[in-house]
Amino acid sequence: MQQLEQTLKAALSAAMQHVFGADVPAQQLALQPTRKDFAGSFTLVTFPFTKTLGKGPEQIGQALGEWLVTNEPAVTGYNVVKGFLNLEVAVQEWVKVFQQLRQQPADAPVATGGPQEVVVEYSSPNTNKPLHLGHLRNNFLGYSVAEILKATGATVSKVNLVNDRGIHICKSMLGYQIFGHAETPQEAGMKGDHLIGKYYVLFEKHYREQVKQLETDGVAADVAKRQAPMMLAAQDMLRAWEAGDEEVVNLWKQMNGWVYEGHNATYAAIGVDFDKFYYESGTYLLGKERVEEGLQKGVFFKKEDGSVWVDLKEEGLDEKLLLRADGTSVYITQDLGTAELKYQDFHYDLSVYVIADEQNYHMQVLKAVLKKLGKPYADAIYHLSYGMVDLPTGKMKTREGTVVDADELVSEVVEAAKAATLEKGKTEGLSEEEAQQLYHMLGLGALKYYLLKVDPKKRMLFNPEESVSLEGHTGPFIQYSHARISSIIRKAVERNIDFALVSDSISELQPTEIELVQEIARYSGAIAEAARIQSPAIIAQYAYDIAKAYNRFFTEVPIFPEPDETKRAFRVALSAQTGSVIKASMGLLGIQVPERM
Repeated sequence: MQQLEQTLKAALSAAMQHVFGADVPAQQLALQPTRKDFAGSFTLVTFPFTKTLGKGPEQIGQALGEWLVTNEPAVTGYNVVKGFLNLEVAVQEWVKVFQQLRQQPADAPVATGGPQEVVVEYSSPNTNKPLHLGHLRNNFLGYSVAEILKATGATVSKVNLVNDRGIHICKSMLGYQIFGHAETPQEAGMKGDHLIGKYYVLFEKHYREQVKQLETDGVAADVAKRQAPMMLAAQDMLRAWEAGDEEVVNLWKQMNGWVYEGHNATYAAIGVDFDKFYYESGTYLLGKERVEEGLQKGVFFKKEDGSVWVDLKEEGLDEKLLLRADGTSVYITQDLGTAELKYQDFHYDLSVYVIADEQNYHMQVLKAVLKKLGKPYADAIYHLSYGMVDLPTGKMKTREGTVVDADELVSEVVEAAKAATLEKGKTEGLSEEEAQQLYHMLGLGALKYYLLKVDPKKRMLFNPEESVSLEGHTGPFIQYSHARISSIIRKAVERNIDFALVSDSISELQPTEIELVQEIARYSGAIAEAARIQSPAIIAQYAYDIAKAYNRFFTEVPIFPEPDETKRAFRVALSAQTGSVIKASMGLLGIQVPERM
């Protein structure tokens, strides 16, 4: 469609020269899609030219429209609404556009001139609990953004930084030591991540009881939190781990191993993957080296207690702790090491961190600290800050056990998809295995689409009923549309309809056919915009728009009953191209589409 727009802009530039004697270069003219309640396909806003041309906006529109209809074959009609000139385009032009679109695959790279070596870090779970609803939004966002950036021709590496050490990990380890009686996931009949999560919650429960008792005994609240016996024991365990205590390290390896098995099973179920895993236990030492480097350079400083800090007041931030007085690291310590390791591995010109907006300040500090150290990759860091997911009852809190478990949620949406599909009788001709695959595809599609159709920056409320809906603005609606198109293609093949070649001699197209060609042509622009702002919501909305446009076309325009062979072949080809684009766009969201239902 870019070529058609260039033709129209050149014609408008010529019209301004012939009608008004004004030299307005084509590249200065902006065309936008015509609103659906007006006739036309492209609209020129004439208000900006009133001063240059010395005429009112409506006069300009009328004069330009008349000249174009007379002198430009691509324009067959026009209408002027105040300062908006709406142009109607010849059918032959839309046929040309469609032919051009069919010449390259729907998943061909869309060059945007953006970054070429990209790392997208997402998931980043803790090894003290299973994945929950918040993790699902993170995983789906990270996977989708990586796929969208790939679609621009970039080389994208998907990485996962596993938070496998620290005080929170020691809490679950201590809870297991005290209450676990050496049980295994097999003995408990639980996934490993669920078992370890149980002991993290138990730790927090008993820790809060100890704090409450200390407060009852007259200890100040902040002191009680620090002096509760379970917290002191967890801190002792962390120091023992960093010192390499064999018993603590062996327990840590065993429990983390159980969690990895559980997390990997969840990743497989939700359809996300990674090119490389990093582990905090393997990056914090390098981070300590960078802290030492900063001390030697004089950009960090030590306080009297031996803790290491950086002063970022000039950057509009504050003083930030980089290393505790006892020598143990904090989150930012390992982040310094991980950033360097990723750069060594991938030499990125863009490093995307998919992290909730609660860490906005932390990410600002990381970038500022790396700049202080003079690291060449500091400016390449980009924080894809996304809003948290709330429940109708309030915020999710793992320590209180008030989270929506990812595994349970996936099972629920798959069951909901099964019930809805069986109710509609959509499984005819499918084997039991194919039917189960369909239920999983639809259920997961519903969940992914629900979480991705919202702009990442927006905080969202998770509504369980809406998330599993298979009607309306949902993933399954788009999936159903693809299955319908696939059915049409199979019928066309059975009837020997040759739609590989579309005739250029088509002289008539229905409005819904033109609308569908326009929607297909918008795909590359949607990818470019989604990549620019790193928002899968752009692609989600696009996929819904094209599915709606196809369903209008399917309802209003006959395909197989059409007696004209040329028109029939065109409509099948139009269906096939739409199906390819729906499949490609949903693929960018990590959503599969069924071939039959």
